Amino acid sequence: MRISKLLNNLQAIQVVGNARDNDISDITIDSREVRSGSLFVAIKGFVTDGHKFIDDVISKNAAAIVIDDPNAVPEHLLHTVDCTKILVKDSREALAQLSNTFWNEPSKKLTLIGITGTKGKTTTSYYLKNLLETAGCKTGLIGTISNFIGDEEIKTKLTTPESNRINKLMNEMVRAGCTHCIMEVSSHSLELNRVQGLDFDFALFTNITSDHLDFHENFGRYLAAKKTLFDLIEEGSKAIVNIDDKSFSELIRHTKADVIKYGFDKSSEYSIADVSYDLSGTRFSVNADGEEYNFSTTLIGKFNAYNAAAAFAVGHQLGIEKQKLIDGINSTPQIPGRFEVVKRGSKTVVVDYSHTAGSLEEALTAIQKIVDGKNKIHTVFGCGGDRDKTKRPIMGEVASRLSDKVYVTSDNPRTEEPMKIIEDILPGIKNKNYVVLESRDEAIKTAIKTSEENAVILIAGKGHETYQEINGVRNYFSDKETAKKYLEEYCN
Repeated sequence: MRISKLLNNLQAIQVVGNARDNDISDITIDSREVRSGSLFVAIKGFVTDGHKFIDDVISKNAAAIVIDDPNAVPEHLLHTVDCTKILVKDSREALAQLSNTFWNEPSKKLTLIGITGTKGKTTTSYYLKNLLETAGCKTGLIGTISNFIGDEEIKTKLTTPESNRINKLMNEMVRAGCTHCIMEVSSHSLELNRVQGLDFDFALFTNITSDHLDFHENFGRYLAAKKTLFDLIEEGSKAIVNIDDKSFSELIRHTKADVIKYGFDKSSEYSIADVSYDLSGTRFSVNADGEEYNFSTTLIGKFNAYNAAAAFAVGHQLGIEKQKLIDGINSTPQIPGRFEVVKRGSKTVVVDYSHTAGSLEEALTAIQKIVDGKNKIHTVFGCGGDRDKTKRPIMGEVASRLSDKVYVTSDNPRTEEPMKIIEDILPGIKNKNYVVLESRDEAIKTAIKTSEENAVILIAGKGHETYQEINGVRNYFSDKETAKKYLEEYCN
């Protein structure tokens, strides 16, 4: 695509060089990916600044560079090369606008469903994908665990990728025949303009509790970031919101979309009732338009009734027939690391991604309801490094209060010292029902080996992840595989 066409939808402050004839072959923010014909967008990131790599990018015959630092490119660098300099106010906004144009506005060719919230985004997206596919719709997914184009799985490291990756992936979905796309929309992506310009047909809100305060600084800013999605969506689109979460009214305050509510509140358009669950799954009903829909899903917990009801609401709004809606919810398979049960002998392990105080409390409350005081509850957990430190003592308090025994251990320490993170957790623990075992492997082993007969062991924090990140290096580690190993060793 010609640079001149890309510039038609971009508010550039200055353009230096040949903007008419240069042809763009791809768009990237990674200088290592630059090839002849690339358009490189320099982003000021958390670790480094893309403007530092301009010399290298020009030497690789990039067709154009986009910058928001007017001093980043000395004019003499452009005199001897055929590279166009484009100065903009905000490189991240420009990246979203350019990517949308370059990949031919793919979101407009899909029914795009954005899901935001602190908890439940991934599970809701899997419920919805299965529901749509049960109804015969080829569906793409952009999310925490993996991206999908129909059945093709594409591994990912970000819940919501950068805008160039999003648009490229959606373009591939369109070319593969997908009619729908489900996207987990993180607060980071909203704050950093990654989803700007996308044409959302649905915006779905699960819930919100304190999280990511290392980035957003306070709950008000975190909530404001989530609200951005509902401010972005246009008239004629639909906002599906959890009426039981007190923040829902703030999120939809300025939305142009039609607002549709779900939850236990009987005034909602999709009213949840009659929830029961055990280690085999969850039963519940949803009342919509005067009709009752009954569900039985293998996913466990009251929170999964919420997640399923949210997905159901979207499917019902899309006009999918009753039996396919029911079958789509009921046949949704276990989501990796989301309250995933592993049993052997008399002991049960639950592997869960709960990495906030709210999600940890939900998981432990669900286990308490299931065991009904008849079985001991052991919890293995830690907190991630280089992330929100305020939640560490709160998670310690929750784990200690709702468990018979707690094993405080390492999660993903990243660049922090593991014991320093553990020391931040301990002030929240008021009971003497804990031990500190820095090695996550040793903590899981000890919990399984020493717990009582018929105990339930929650391993919280990492869920689906198959690595432990220490000092920038990702070493292979799976909570589920580790649990299986020690269950086989110690439980007959």
